[in-house]
Formats: sequence, structure tokens, C-alpha cells
Amino acid sequence: MPELPEVEALRGFLDERLRGRVFARVELLTFSALKTYDPPLDALLGLEIDGVARHGKFLAVQAQGLHLCFHLARAGWVKWHEALPTRPVRPGKGPLSLRVGLDDDAGFDLTEAGTQRKLAIHVVTDPQQVPAIASLGPDPLAADFTRQSFDAILDAAGKAQVKGVLRDQRTIAGIGNAYSDEILHAARLSPFRPVAGLDGDERDVLYTALRGTLTDAVERAVGLAAKDLKDDKRSNLRVHGRAGEPCEVCGTTIAQVSFADSSLQYCPGCQTGGKVLADRRMSKLLK
Repeated sequence: MPELPEVEALRGFLDERLRGRVFARVELLTFSALKTYDPPLDALLGLEIDGVARHGKFLAVQAQGLHLCFHLARAGWVKWHEALPTRPVRPGKGPLSLRVGLDDDAGFDLTEAGTQRKLAIHVVTDPQQVPAIASLGPDPLAADFTRQSFDAILDAAGKAQVKGVLRDQRTIAGIGNAYSDEILHAARLSPFRPVAGLDGDERDVLYTALRGTLTDAVERAVGLAAKDLKDDKRSNLRVHGRAGEPCEVCGTTIAQVSFADSSLQYCPGCQTGGKVLADRRMSKLLK
């Protein structure tokens, strides 16, 4: 799933290519992806694009009072074309969900792999009309996301586990499964550590790890072509997706906890004092 760093890089990539151009084609192939009906999708036609904004993991293409907002979900992506195919596309079982064409024949596709269709597209007059955008917490890379504001978030979280707090979009916008694993590894904290148990020094370390991990990832990603962002993300992760490999910091084998539809990775040596956490899925099978 693309998270804040990749979505921010996509924002810059699209902003550079879309700003000042005009919507000439909008072809919807996955009808369940469109979550709004008024204004209609074709209301975008003929409008000049003002720019592209990011709201957490959402992107919003702004055009003369309308906003094409989309969330790529777990398996969605953006494919850029310097010259779009001219033939109309037909709805089918392929990955293509939306095709957007510009007045100079360039354009982009929104695609979604797999059978689960969770990519979400909205056409609105204000991004705050999208419920998931309106409920977002603060952006962790914003200038006003201070150590004091982070303290307020942690205080409100109470006994919740720290990984869940980092991933909750209503609490902090833009962090998903991968970067929460990376942040906790950098902070040397167990993913299941209750927030209420963190002392002042641990909060300092967590805040620094959060800002540093995301800032570094954004700096690596910005300027890359959309097609290269996924590989760049994977190649720079230290623990997420690396179960069974040695930790780059301490050499301990990276471990994993599996859930029904996801998993997390961590280093027992760096984060849990050598303790291997119970795999929730395997524990249920053994009962």
C-alpha cells in the first residue's frame, strides 16, 4: 500500500505534469470505485488543472473549483502515459479503473491489482466533503506537528498499542503498516507496547524516529518516476517485509506476527529484548 512518502512523491510527479493542462477524457472502468455522483465525473471535462494536493494518503487533483480525489488503497497505483492510447477502453476484469486524458494527449491511469476492489474515487467541490479526508488526523511532517502536539496524541491514546496509534488515520495521517514497522524499529519499541507506558525519553525517541523515517523516505522518493516508487520503497525498508532476514542493526533474525489479512515485522534484538512475540494466527491454530 502506498503511504505518505510514496503519495507525496506521486503528488509532486503529477503536479509537475498536470498543472496548467486541461481534462480532455475521463473514462471510468470500475464503476464501484466512484463514490460520488454529484458533480458527475464528466464535469471535469474542459477544466484547467490548478495543481495536485495530498491529504494523508489521498491525492486531490484541483481544477477550477472541482477536485478529483482518489485513494489508492492496498493495491492501487498511478500509471503515467506521455501519449495515451486513442482507442476507447472497455470495462472488464483487468486492473484499469480510471483513465484520465489531457489536452496534449498525455494522461494517467488509476489501476488496481487483485480481486478486492477498494480504490476510491471522488469528485467534489471541497476535499473535506470526502468523509475519510474530513476525519484525518494531523500530517506528521507538517510544521505544526510538534513534540507537544505529539504528546497530546499519545496522552489521548491511553493504553492503546503504539503500532495501532501510528496507523490510525484519524490520529496521524499517512502512516500505514510498512512505515509504522520502520518507525518502531528505529525507536527500538515493541509494536505492542502500550502508549501509556512510554516515558518522556521514549516519547522523544519515538517522535524523532517518526519524523526522521518519513522525512528520509520522502527525500528518497521525491523526483522518482511513478513506476520506480514501489521498488525504491521495498529496497529501503529495514524490517517490513524482511521476515527471516538478519537485522541490519544487530544481526538478529527479523520476526513476524501474522493476522487475518496482514502481518507486521520487527526485530526481537532491537525491539523486544530478545523476546519473540506470539504469532496470533499460529496461536489460534495450535489451540
